[in-house]
Amino acid sequence: MNAAIAPGSAPAAAGVQTSLEALVRLRGEASGFSLLPRQPVTSLLAGRHASRLRGRGLAFEELRHYHQGDDIRTMDWRATARLRSPHVRVYSEERERPVLLVVDQRRPMFFGSRRAMKSVTAAEVAALGAWRALAAGDRVGGMVFNEEEIVDLTPHRSQTRVLRLLHEVVRLNQALTANAASVSPAPVTLNQVLEATVRRAKHDHLVVLISDFDGADGETQRLATRLAAHNDMLAVAIYDPLGASLQGRPGMVAVDRGVTYALPTGEAFAATFRQAFAARLDQWTEIFRALRVPVLPISAATSPVEQLRDLFGAHLQRKAERS
Repeated sequence: MNAAIAPGSAPAAAGVQTSLEALVRLRGEASGFSLLPRQPVTSLLAGRHASRLRGRGLAFEELRHYHQGDDIRTMDWRATARLRSPHVRVYSEERERPVLLVVDQRRPMFFGSRRAMKSVTAAEVAALGAWRALAAGDRVGGMVFNEEEIVDLTPHRSQTRVLRLLHEVVRLNQALTANAASVSPAPVTLNQVLEATVRRAKHDHLVVLISDFDGADGETQRLATRLAAHNDMLAVAIYDPLGASLQGRPGMVAVDRGVTYALPTGEAFAATFRQAFAARLDQWTEIFRALRVPVLPISAATSPVEQLRDLFGAHLQRKAERS
């Protein structure tokens, strides 16, 4: 379903589409949360059952003579025996890692009842993640897609790359309108995007999938399993409260791939809709939990800034520190 808006409840124009200026302004809001593995205890990512994030890891730097005070655990016993004097291995923490933001801008994302469309919320989450990753010294790239194309941007640690990524997000976002032409006969699917992501993120990436998961199926699960086997992964599930609990009203319509439908009224339709939505959400929550991939539910009805801070535990941690 692409759009379902009750009479008189259409979102403000600013929430229908986003702009590069709006996404750049979010740079000042990209704080109070972290994509790193060391999380506050209240974070959704805290604890071994909630997250499999590996962090940046260590890179071997040099082999040198042992000095008094060196950690004995860094001793290289083979080199010590071969060189007949104590030697230790010196490591340095990797300062950056590639972060790949996979951003859905297909027509099913063009749905909103309050504040913003799901497509706009996905763009905002992508901007917040990109600015936060850049501030942490990580390389940033992405896969931005709609039914017509997949934009593949190699991760780089530069503001220029972030701006290029946001430009492509805005370009595809602004192509979404209620009167947009019908999609191609062979539209890009979520699975095709994940296949491209598997080719790009061969190992040690942080892959952040930002979507409503429309069209997900068994092949999606297989591809997500391949991604999660060699990379860290976060699934950001964008939803709209009206989409989770839809009550048909007189005059309410839905637009799906250029076809307009009148929505049924009555509690029976609303109950069936809620059950179908809950079943789909439960299914994918269980799938990602089995892969140890954290799922971050983000509502399009409120600003994603505080939602991210709360999900990552920073909001509660700040409250505890002030008390």
